[in-house]
This record gives sequence, C-alpha cells and structure tokens, in this order.
Amino acid sequence: MIYRDDDERTWSELLRRQSAVRDFMGQLHLELAIDEAEGYAFLRSREDGPEEPERKIPRLIARRPLSFPVSLLLALLRKRLAEFDAIGGDTRLIVSRDDIVELLRIFLPEGPNEARMIDQIESHVQRVVELGFLRKLKPGSDASSAAAHFEVRRILKAFVDAQWLAEFDVQLARYRAVLSDGADTPVAHNLAPAGAGAPAAAHDEPGGGDPRHA
Repeated sequence: MIYRDDDERTWSELLRRQSAVRDFMGQLHLELAIDEAEGYAFLRSREDGPEEPERKIPRLIARRPLSFPVSLLLALLRKRLAEFDAIGGDTRLIVSRDDIVELLRIFLPEGPNEARMIDQIESHVQRVVELGFLRKLKPGSDASSAAAHFEVRRILKAFVDAQWLAEFDVQLARYRAVLSDGADTPVAHNLAPAGAGAPAAAHDEPGGGDPRHA
C-alpha cells in the first residue's frame, strides 16, 4: 500500500508512471488500484476473464479468511467512517481504544471476565492494524492522551463498498445470529474488495510493493 500523506514523492512518481506500472503488474496477474481523491494505492489479484477460465496462475497476494470478530470490526469501522464523512470537516477519523471496545462490546457474548474480553478485543484490533486498515498513533505528551489512539485508514472504503454498507443492518442480524451460537470462525459474509459482488469468505490483503521498482 502507498499513501499520499506518508510519502508524497513516491505517490507523485506512481501517478506519473502508473501506465507502466499497470502494464508490468498485469504480467504478474495483478491490478493496480489508485484512488487519487482519497490518496491511496494498492495491488490486488486480477480476476480471470472469460477468455482464460482454465489458466492457472499462482496468487502473489495472500487471500486469508477473517475471523468473525475481525470481520465485524472492519464493518463497524467502515460504518463509523461513513458517518464521519457525512458530517464533513477533518479528513482523518481518529478512534481510541475505548471507542473500539464500546463498538464491539454489544456484539460480543457476555462473560464474567471483563479483562479477558478486552484482551480479546485488543487482539482483534492488532489484526486490523496488521491488515493495514488501522494505524496506531504515537501517544501524546499529556495524561489524557496516554490511551491508545488509531487512525482509520481510508483504504477501508475500497474493501467494504457502499452496497455492502447499505445492507449493514441485514449483516448485523446475521452476526447476532452467529453470536447467539457462540461461534468465532470465518463466516460466509466476510469482506470483499469493492465491485467484487457479494462479500466473500476470505479477504485479499492489499499489496504493498514499491511501484518505483516496477
């Protein structure tokens, strides 16, 4: 993944050479996705067209199943991002660890051990950080900023599209049904990249190669 705010020079070079990068990545069966308005770019696996249904090409970008709580957290963060954008103003959505705990708490099975539940939520948050949809911010100097804060990366919009978000209430009903059974496994309504149709049971991790070397 490349973000304009993180590396302005690389971002400018990518935009200047994007045609060459697309051609090169196409030979590797990868697609370059760029959102200039939001300021991010990433690689994803290209779907086989009708002219090559039998072509077998190894995947260069890992496709990994998401656990149920991680899938749910991504959906909740995407909904929060949509609400944030509707208000306008700042372009960066910052959430605290406590914000995330409250987001997930009402959907997780109740138990006698509050500390254990928070530890589990923190492990889910760490997984989302690893996937690149949250970025942990450095703590501030004052005591009020001591708690962990995270920026919701806007690339999340590319992996949870508007159509999926519009059906969010239906998805939550399914989540509640799964939770009532106490499940914590990948489910059939995990997330898929925007434009990919119905949500898939696995998630393509955004590619992070440096296009300057393409």
